[in-house]
Amino acid sequence: MGGIDINSLIIIGISALWVMLPAYLPNPVAAALGGGKPIDGGRCWRDGRRIFGDGKTVRGLIAGIAGGVAIGLLQILVHSHAEIVWLPEHTLVSITLLAVGALLGDLAKSFLKRRRGVERGEKWPVADQFDLVIGAFILLLIFDPGWLFSTITIPIAIAILILTPVLHRGTNIIGYILGIKDVPW
Repeated sequence: MGGIDINSLIIIGISALWVMLPAYLPNPVAAALGGGKPIDGGRCWRDGRRIFGDGKTVRGLIAGIAGGVAIGLLQILVHSHAEIVWLPEHTLVSITLLAVGALLGDLAKSFLKRRRGVERGEKWPVADQFDLVIGAFILLLIFDPGWLFSTITIPIAIAILILTPVLHRGTNIIGYILGIKDVPW
Protein backbone atom coordinates (compact mmCIF):
# COMPACT_ATOMS: atom_id res chain seq x y z
CA MET A 1 0.00 0.00 0.00
CA GLY A 2 1.40 3.42 -1.00
CA GLY A 3 1.57 6.51 1.10
CA ILE A 4 3.77 9.28 2.23
CA ASP A 5 7.10 8.20 3.67
CA ILE A 6 8.70 9.75 6.74
CA ASN A 7 11.16 11.81 4.67
CA SER A 8 8.28 13.39 2.77
CA LEU A 9 6.52 14.21 6.04
CA ILE A 10 9.68 15.84 7.39
CA ILE A 11 10.08 17.92 4.22
CA ILE A 12 6.41 19.00 4.43
CA GLY A 13 6.82 19.95 8.10
CA ILE A 14 10.01 21.92 7.47
CA SER A 15 8.38 23.62 4.48
CA ALA A 16 5.36 24.60 6.58
CA LEU A 17 7.60 26.01 9.30
CA TRP A 18 9.68 27.85 6.69
CA VAL A 19 6.58 29.37 5.07
CA MET A 20 5.07 30.48 8.38
CA LEU A 21 8.19 31.73 10.17
CA PRO A 22 7.47 35.40 9.28
CA ALA A 23 4.01 34.91 10.84
CA TYR A 24 5.14 32.80 13.80
CA LEU A 25 7.84 35.21 14.99
CA PRO A 26 5.92 38.51 15.40
CA ASN A 27 3.84 37.50 18.44
CA PRO A 28 6.74 36.38 20.65
CA VAL A 29 8.80 39.40 19.54
CA ALA A 30 5.87 41.72 20.34
CA ALA A 31 5.50 40.09 23.77
CA ALA A 32 9.24 40.30 24.52
CA LEU A 33 9.83 43.83 23.24
CA GLY A 34 6.40 45.36 23.79
CA GLY A 35 5.25 47.60 26.56
CA GLY A 36 4.56 51.28 26.63
CA LYS A 37 1.58 52.96 25.08
CA PRO A 38 -1.38 50.67 24.34
CA ILE A 39 -2.60 50.69 20.73
CA ASP A 40 -6.11 51.59 21.90
CA GLY A 41 -4.77 54.49 24.00
CA GLY A 42 -6.74 53.19 26.98
CA ARG A 43 -10.05 53.80 25.22
CA CYS A 44 -13.12 51.64 25.60
CA TRP A 45 -15.55 50.35 23.00
CA ARG A 46 -19.24 51.21 23.19
CA ASP A 47 -19.77 48.20 25.46
CA GLY A 48 -17.58 49.86 28.12
CA ARG A 49 -14.73 47.37 27.75
CA ARG A 50 -11.25 48.17 26.48
CA ILE A 51 -10.85 47.95 22.70
CA PHE A 52 -7.75 45.73 22.89
CA GLY A 53 -6.26 46.10 26.36
CA ASP A 54 -2.88 46.99 27.83
CA GLY A 55 -1.18 43.94 26.33
CA LYS A 56 -1.38 45.29 22.78
CA THR A 57 1.13 48.12 22.49
CA VAL A 58 2.45 50.33 19.72
CA ARG A 59 6.03 49.28 20.47
CA GLY A 60 5.06 45.59 20.45
CA LEU A 61 3.23 45.95 17.14
CA ILE A 62 6.16 47.70 15.47
CA ALA A 63 8.75 45.34 16.96
CA GLY A 64 6.70 42.26 16.06
CA ILE A 65 6.22 43.30 12.44
CA ALA A 66 9.91 44.24 12.19
CA GLY A 67 10.88 40.83 13.62
CA GLY A 68 8.69 38.97 11.12
CA VAL A 69 9.97 40.99 8.18
CA ALA A 70 13.59 40.61 9.36
CA ILE A 71 13.37 36.81 9.55
CA GLY A 72 11.64 36.81 6.17
CA LEU A 73 14.43 38.89 4.62
CA LEU A 74 16.94 36.44 6.06
CA GLN A 75 14.94 33.58 4.51
CA ILE A 76 14.95 35.32 1.12
CA LEU A 77 18.71 35.78 1.40
CA VAL A 78 19.29 32.15 2.41
CA HIS A 79 17.01 30.87 -0.34
CA SER A 80 18.78 32.95 -3.00
CA HIS A 81 22.26 31.72 -1.96
CA ALA A 82 21.61 28.15 -0.90
CA GLU A 83 20.82 25.05 -2.87
CA ILE A 84 17.56 24.40 -1.01
CA VAL A 85 15.23 24.40 -3.98
CA TRP A 86 12.60 22.30 -2.20
CA LEU A 87 11.87 25.07 0.31
CA PRO A 88 9.10 27.48 -0.71
CA GLU A 89 10.33 30.88 -1.90
CA HIS A 90 9.26 34.04 -0.10
CA THR A 91 8.87 37.51 -1.55
CA LEU A 92 9.04 40.91 0.16
CA VAL A 93 5.26 41.10 -0.22
CA SER A 94 4.63 37.63 1.25
CA ILE A 95 6.82 38.17 4.32
CA THR A 96 5.27 41.57 4.99
CA LEU A 97 1.73 40.23 4.66
CA LEU A 98 2.55 37.25 6.90
CA ALA A 99 4.06 39.47 9.62
CA VAL A 100 1.40 42.18 9.52
CA GLY A 101 -1.43 39.66 9.13
CA ALA A 102 -0.27 37.64 12.13
CA LEU A 103 -0.45 40.66 14.42
CA LEU A 104 -3.70 41.96 12.91
CA GLY A 105 -5.17 38.51 13.55
CA ASP A 106 -3.98 38.73 17.14
CA LEU A 107 -5.50 42.22 17.49
CA ALA A 108 -8.82 41.01 16.04
CA LYS A 109 -8.83 38.12 18.51
CA SER A 110 -8.12 40.49 21.40
CA PHE A 111 -10.96 42.75 20.26
CA LEU A 112 -13.35 39.77 20.16
CA LYS A 113 -12.10 38.48 23.53
CA ARG A 114 -12.90 41.85 25.12
CA ARG A 115 -16.38 41.84 23.55
CA ARG A 116 -17.03 38.38 25.00
CA GLY A 117 -15.74 39.39 28.44
CA VAL A 118 -12.67 37.14 28.20
CA GLU A 119 -9.94 38.77 30.27
CA ARG A 120 -6.34 39.34 29.20
CA GLY A 121 -4.34 36.14 29.59
CA GLU A 122 -7.46 34.00 29.94
CA LYS A 123 -7.55 30.93 27.66
CA TRP A 124 -9.66 31.07 24.53
CA PRO A 125 -9.02 27.70 22.86
CA VAL A 126 -8.58 27.54 19.09
CA ALA A 127 -8.72 31.34 18.68
CA ASP A 128 -5.54 31.71 20.74
CA GLN A 129 -3.66 29.29 18.49
CA PHE A 130 -4.95 30.16 15.02
CA ASP A 131 -5.51 33.94 15.12
CA LEU A 132 -2.13 34.57 13.52
CA VAL A 133 -2.72 32.02 10.76
CA ILE A 134 -6.17 33.42 9.94
CA GLY A 135 -4.92 37.01 9.91
CA ALA A 136 -1.92 36.16 7.73
CA PHE A 137 -3.97 34.08 5.29
CA ILE A 138 -6.66 36.76 4.95
CA LEU A 139 -4.08 39.40 4.02
CA LEU A 140 -2.40 37.00 1.59
CA LEU A 141 -5.76 36.14 0.05
CA ILE A 142 -6.56 39.82 -0.47
CA PHE A 143 -3.16 41.14 -1.57
CA ASP A 144 -1.14 38.17 -2.88
CA PRO A 145 -3.45 35.24 -3.71
CA GLY A 146 -1.08 33.93 -6.38
CA TRP A 147 1.69 33.39 -3.83
CA LEU A 148 -0.76 31.96 -1.30
CA PHE A 149 -2.23 29.32 -3.61
CA SER A 150 1.06 28.39 -5.25
CA THR A 151 2.90 28.06 -1.93
CA ILE A 152 0.38 26.80 0.63
CA THR A 153 -0.39 23.37 -0.80
CA ILE A 154 -2.86 21.05 0.94
CA PRO A 155 -0.07 19.07 2.69
CA ILE A 156 1.60 22.30 3.87
CA ALA A 157 -1.76 23.66 5.07
CA ILE A 158 -2.35 20.47 7.07
CA ALA A 159 1.16 20.70 8.54
CA ILE A 160 0.47 24.34 9.53
CA LEU A 161 -2.73 23.23 11.31
CA ILE A 162 -0.71 20.64 13.25
CA LEU A 163 2.42 22.72 13.94
CA THR A 164 0.74 25.97 14.98
CA PRO A 165 -0.83 24.83 18.29
CA VAL A 166 2.32 22.89 19.23
CA LEU A 167 4.59 25.89 18.57
CA HIS A 168 2.10 28.25 20.24
CA ARG A 169 2.09 26.20 23.44
CA GLY A 170 5.87 25.77 23.44
CA THR A 171 6.64 29.46 22.95
CA ASN A 172 4.10 30.43 25.61
CA ILE A 173 5.70 28.08 28.13
CA ILE A 174 9.13 29.53 27.32
CA GLY A 175 7.73 33.08 27.61
CA TYR A 176 6.22 32.21 30.99
CA ILE A 177 9.48 30.71 32.28
CA LEU A 178 11.37 33.83 31.11
CA GLY A 179 8.84 36.11 32.80
CA ILE A 180 7.63 37.61 29.50
CA LYS A 181 4.13 36.13 29.86
CA ASP A 182 1.94 36.03 32.95
CA VAL A 183 0.43 32.66 32.07
CA PRO A 184 1.87 29.58 30.33
CA TRP A 185 -0.84 29.40 27.62
